[in-house]
Parts: sequence; C-alpha cells; structure tokens
Amino acid sequence: MTETNAPLVSIIVPVFNEAETVSVVIDRLLNIDLPAPREIVVVNDGSTDGTRAALDRMPPNPIVRVIHADNNRGKGHAVRQGLSRASGSVIAIQDADLELDPAQLAELVAPVLTGEADVVYGSRFLLATDAPFMTVAGNKLLTAITNLLFGSSLTDMETCYKVMRGDIARSLQLSADRFDIEPEITARLLLAGHRIVERPVRFAARSRSAGKKMRWRDGWMALQILAIQRLRGR
Repeated sequence: MTETNAPLVSIIVPVFNEAETVSVVIDRLLNIDLPAPREIVVVNDGSTDGTRAALDRMPPNPIVRVIHADNNRGKGHAVRQGLSRASGSVIAIQDADLELDPAQLAELVAPVLTGEADVVYGSRFLLATDAPFMTVAGNKLLTAITNLLFGSSLTDMETCYKVMRGDIARSLQLSADRFDIEPEITARLLLAGHRIVERPVRFAARSRSAGKKMRWRDGWMALQILAIQRLRGR
C-alpha cells in the first residue's frame, strides 16, 4: 500500500500466546488519545493458547485488521507481515503483553508526526525500573555493544517501542524472523544515518513464569545480528 498525504498512525501488534491480554491491549489502542487517525494491524503468529478465539470474539472495527498465521514463525516475521499491510505515514510497534502501557504511545508518535524526529524509541531505562537484574543487565550489555559498533548513544536498543516514519520503515528491507528483529531494525536505522531520539517509558517487566518469551539464546542471536550488520555495512 502507498502512503497518502494525510497523517495516519499504523500500530503493528505482533502476538503469540497472549490470550489473556491481547483484547485488553487492542481496546486500549482503540481508546488512547493520538494526534492523528490510527489503524491497528494485529498479526497472530500461530498462537495455540486461545489467542485466536480471543481475537475473533472482539467486536468488528473498521480500523482493526487481524491476520492469522497458521504456524508460529517468530516476532520478526509477524512484524514484517504487519509492515507489509500497514499504510500509515507513521509506523509504531506495540507488544500484546502489557509490559508497556499503550497510553504511552502518544508521546512517542507526536515527534514523528510534527517532524521533530524521524525515529523515536521508548526507552525503559531512562526512568527508574524494578525489572529483574538479569533483564536490565542483558539489555544494557546489548545496548552498549550497539553503541560501540555503530557510534550511537542509545539506552535501550531492545525496546518494543520503535516508532518511525512509514517511508523509513519500508526502506529497511528487514529479514529477521524472531527477536533478532530488534537489533536488525536498530542496526539498519543507524547504518542509514537516521538519528534515533529516545523518550522515557514506564515498564512492568514479566517473569518467565508469567509468560516472558525471550531467552538467553535470543541475546546471543542479537549479538550475531549486530556484528553481521556492522560488517556488511548495510
């Protein structure tokens, strides 16, 4: 789809096995104040826990589009599927687990809409957080390596809240299928010369027992992606 002159915020919601929270997230996305019209593109990435039924029970809404994938392929694949169907002049990503309150999106979207910034990240570590030590340490390590490799000064490379102009998002030529989508997006933005502006966001970290899906091997994969992108220079 091509962009129009009228501003539109496309919110991509990748979801896998979030039956208890996905309808709450979508309801909040429908009701938060945004400075422009919105569309919500939900990509159900082969969930097996009742997420599909939860989505099907939601009342039809013309600004919500739900895509059901038959098989689980990972967050990156879901984000790419959402991006291929999004028509907005601004693209935002919202996880379906309520670690990040959708009400915060307005503050991240506004600088892109006004032209103050082309890319905005919602940083979970610009404010005090009670997230588990290993979560904070792992994210800070990956962010520090990103800064070292790409000469940036980020505080939260792995954040879900990545908001940018639609044309920039579509130019990234993403290929990641899993959580490596986060370093791939960041690396390609930085290599293309786009300045990433950060804004603080509140963060309610989940434990593994509560459904947290990232594992240590995802951190190793992130390191590989960062190194590969730096060496390729693209």
